[in-house]
Amino acid sequence: MKAINTIALALSITAAAAATPALAAPASVATVKPTVILVHGAFADAGSWNGVAAKLRADGYSVIGAANPLRSVKGDAAVVSDIVKSVKGPVVLVGHSYGGAVISTAANGNPNVKSLVYVAAFAPDQGETALELSGRFPGGTLGQALAEPVAIAGGGKDFYIQQDKFHQQFAADVPKADAQLMAVAQRPIAEAALTEASGAPAWKNLPSYFIYGTGDKNIPAAALGFMAERAKSRKTVEIKGASHVVMTSNPAAVARLIEDAAQAK
Repeated sequence: MKAINTIALALSITAAAAATPALAAPASVATVKPTVILVHGAFADAGSWNGVAAKLRADGYSVIGAANPLRSVKGDAAVVSDIVKSVKGPVVLVGHSYGGAVISTAANGNPNVKSLVYVAAFAPDQGETALELSGRFPGGTLGQALAEPVAIAGGGKDFYIQQDKFHQQFAADVPKADAQLMAVAQRPIAEAALTEASGAPAWKNLPSYFIYGTGDKNIPAAALGFMAERAKSRKTVEIKGASHVVMTSNPAAVARLIEDAAQAK
């Protein structure tokens, strides 16, 4: 009888352990998927990420489309940094175009940022400006496509792309009807943002990933490749013929790279 009771007790303990696996094997923090924060650039808005966001959400990621003010690198980075601080858990910061300069600064001082993803984006070093980097290599035609600057109350100028040139300049591989609507809804960028010198870049301390198209007319592919190599990119994806809005025209490829950055150890 005593032997039977001992066996029964052992079976009871085994069953209890199986019913409460959390007590036996606590969930690892490493299994928590990072939140992906998407930061748009000039002449765009958070809607430019819709295709990417849909794929990330379908794969179980929390996604935030940050509203980038496009006023100054330091000020815009502070806005994004506040969003990062509000997130409990790891973050992957993703920037498009000028948004790359923003995430390079916004990640500083935020230990929950695990990696940076540059989507046809600037990755400036300290003291560099977006305007200087875009003109350092041949192939960019943005200057020829800009409309007459709009004066800002209190000083400064806002830049837009001429609507009739938007499709070929900014989004040549997007259906024309879609590009025309993007042109109407484009967000202007302040001249000050393009000419402000960047501070210490977070890409020197964080893993970075790059994706861009060879058909980019805003930031020449040669400039993007240079910045990727300089940042010691863990993975660089070059999409043949893709325009500046590679996240809109090739959302699956961009989402895959973001997930690579999210899953990397």
